[in-house]
Amino acid sequence: MRLSLKTLIDLLAFIILFLAITSASCTKDTATTTITTTTVKCVTCSNGGACINDTCVCPSGYEGVSCETISRQKFFGNWSVFEKGSTSPAAQYPVSITEGSTINSVVIQNFYNYFYAYINATIIRDTILIPTQQYQGKIVYGMGYIYNSTTYGQNGAINMKYEVIDTATGVINDFGYNSGADHSNASIWDR
Repeated sequence: MRLSLKTLIDLLAFIILFLAITSASCTKDTATTTITTTTVKCVTCSNGGACINDTCVCPSGYEGVSCETISRQKFFGNWSVFEKGSTSPAAQYPVSITEGSTINSVVIQNFYNYFYAYINATIIRDTILIPTQQYQGKIVYGMGYIYNSTTYGQNGAINMKYEVIDTATGVINDFGYNSGADHSNASIWDR
């Protein structure tokens, strides 16, 4: 049986297309029975992610198995802050976090129960970074991380460590940022 040149080309094109589809962006699942086997499941890396060593490597601002999740979204919403600074009494007040101008930025409203201007922050996966910024006679900077809370569920709490420096007096109000390894004065934010 002889195949025509066109049939051979079509068959070759099909094989190449099949190989390209099955080898692009793959992750491995290992199932164990009496014999260990490896099954390859193909996924597509979204949002500009790249498949490296069978894993999607996500660009800044995205996470998930396929880079399908925008990292900052888990921080959005209203939070109840519970804190006691090194120079201030215990306080409880609300803050809100909304999207910023880039895919990995957010803005915090009512930060420190003082700032009427928004405080800008950057999200890297589960971490929120507050770069040094000055508003209303104060300098603020810090960082925190979001975590699962038994009371408030998945991504239900943020452990925030920051400092506020009064530019007129030089007094530093520390909220766990430089209070030692235990970070005992950390500000706790709950949903």
